[in-house]
Amino acid sequence: MIILQVNDLTKSFGADPILSNIKLEVQTRDRIALVGRNGAGKSTLLKIITGDLSYDSGQLIMPKGVKVGYLAQDTGLESSLSIWDEMLSVFEPLRKMEKQLRSMESRMGDPALIEDENSYNKLLKEYDELQITFKEAGGYQYEAEIRTVLHGFQFADFDPATSVATLSGGQKTRLALAKLLLTKPDLLILDEPTNHLDIETLSWLEQYLQSYPGAILLVSHDRYFLDKIVTTVYEITRHRSYKYKGNYTQFLEQKAERLALDMKAYEKQQDEIAKLQDFVQKNLVRASTTKRAQSRRKQLERMEVMDKPLGDEKSASFMFDIERQSGNDVLKLENVATGYEDGIPLITNINYDVSRQDAVALVGPNGIGKSTLLKAILKQLPLLDGTIRYGANVKIGHYEQEQANLNSRKTLLNELWDEYPDKTEKEIRTILGNFLFSGDDVLKLVNELSGGQKARLALAKLMMQKANLLLLDEPTNHLDLDSKEVLEQALINYPGTIVFVSHDRYFINRIATKVAELSRTQITNYLGDYDYYVDKKTETREREEFLKKSQEASAPSAKKDEPPVGSYRQDKAAKREDRKRLRRIEEIEGLLETLEARQAEHEEALCDPEIFQDYEKTQKHNEQIEALSAEMELLMEEWEQLQEEN
Repeated sequence: MIILQVNDLTKSFGADPILSNIKLEVQTRDRIALVGRNGAGKSTLLKIITGDLSYDSGQLIMPKGVKVGYLAQDTGLESSLSIWDEMLSVFEPLRKMEKQLRSMESRMGDPALIEDENSYNKLLKEYDELQITFKEAGGYQYEAEIRTVLHGFQFADFDPATSVATLSGGQKTRLALAKLLLTKPDLLILDEPTNHLDIETLSWLEQYLQSYPGAILLVSHDRYFLDKIVTTVYEITRHRSYKYKGNYTQFLEQKAERLALDMKAYEKQQDEIAKLQDFVQKNLVRASTTKRAQSRRKQLERMEVMDKPLGDEKSASFMFDIERQSGNDVLKLENVATGYEDGIPLITNINYDVSRQDAVALVGPNGIGKSTLLKAILKQLPLLDGTIRYGANVKIGHYEQEQANLNSRKTLLNELWDEYPDKTEKEIRTILGNFLFSGDDVLKLVNELSGGQKARLALAKLMMQKANLLLLDEPTNHLDLDSKEVLEQALINYPGTIVFVSHDRYFINRIATKVAELSRTQITNYLGDYDYYVDKKTETREREEFLKKSQEASAPSAKKDEPPVGSYRQDKAAKREDRKRLRRIEEIEGLLETLEARQAEHEEALCDPEIFQDYEKTQKHNEQIEALSAEMELLMEEWEQLQEEN
């Protein structure tokens, strides 16, 4: 069932077009991502759909009764209620029903009513009907749902009586999302829902949304999140929308494939046009070939000339370099304690070594002290205990997630030029141009910039420092997916050392050579990327569970802390193979979706009169359909075999 249809929608702000002829369709249980550059109009489109903005022309069709829930970027929940009461307010109709049921139960105990058989039976019937309605609406589980969602969003340790008003901005944003999920709208619209979520919460949200009963339309710059959730991607570029089936990775593959095919078709037509024009030019004045030349000219006039396919929009272009190399030992943290929380140090006894060309991802729950530790390394916070030793020739460059090091009253040009007065204006403009600031953009004040623009400006300043140790606090916040990819490549090619905090799992996978998990009293080191870190954590948890079960099952005479080693290794190997099997099943399902979409495109093309009347074109499409069918058949056989191994 179609629950939302957008046809030829346009929107302009003054003389500037934002959206043109946008098409979008959402069906029940769809999982759709809107992607595109910052400023492409994604949030504008969401606001139009929710009625927060008007549109200039086109159609927006939504069946009557469709319930829409919308969470805008960084929307915090403002309330004077407690956390628990605010969540309970979602279920007010159920609570009223519950009160009615309690009232009916009380009346059923009235001796006078019991003696009045007709009235009693009537009440009993009403009670049964209301109880069924209450049960079907989730009346016996709504409190459990509240606890589940609060736990998922890291509010399990909070006193339920805590006032919402006392929470931080990030906590209010998480609570707003928690409340929205409890309302279970038919269409859930989320604009950057992963902001302010740590990795553990992100993983929980992914699992929750995968089984969500309604449709989801979301904007996110978290590639890992998009790949896990969405099955359809609409790209908004150059004011228009383009639909792709599959997750974000599949969208990139299809987009590249479509661009290559379009470019090939365009070049083929251009060759054909050149040959026809050449023939007309050479033969139009010759008596023997004039008719043929005129025929070619008419053919040219009738031809619908293709526009040259537009590639990707211009991307930022930059790299990080260093003035001079540091020593091999870059940082040494010895028994470090820093930060205060309720009168006691936030983190204590932290020991960690960073060597040259390490790329260390510092991970841990929100509030554990990751940014605090970076500030201590930068000497912005005092040490309460321990020492931090810096290696020879270490020069630190810092990226702060809130860009507090930018002067809001300066122009972009002066923000860089004042720090590097030996550079010429042309050199500063060139650097800003590499970060997509051109022309009069460089004369804007910093406080006029969007979050993404400020992030690019902060990266420009960082690049100019040529530091050999980069401390990065959430460097991908506010960056669109394209800018993230440019940043990733720049950091991969960087010859210095990196210590960074990020909740972007794809980014961690691309950059990290080590993952350092921070707790209040230690750092646990993992020598690999994010996937390696997750696998090792899973293995540790499984081993602990196995040890526990072995101890419980062992005889009294057996040593409880020594379970059968061979049995554990077999169990570990089996679980590793099972994870590998499940990953391959997921990969095959994604490939099948892509192949089915490509097959549908060829089948749709065969309905075009221009194609089905042309034997050669028909033959090519049929060959492609057969090849795709054969490929899908092989994948299905492998999929069935893997399922049987379960």
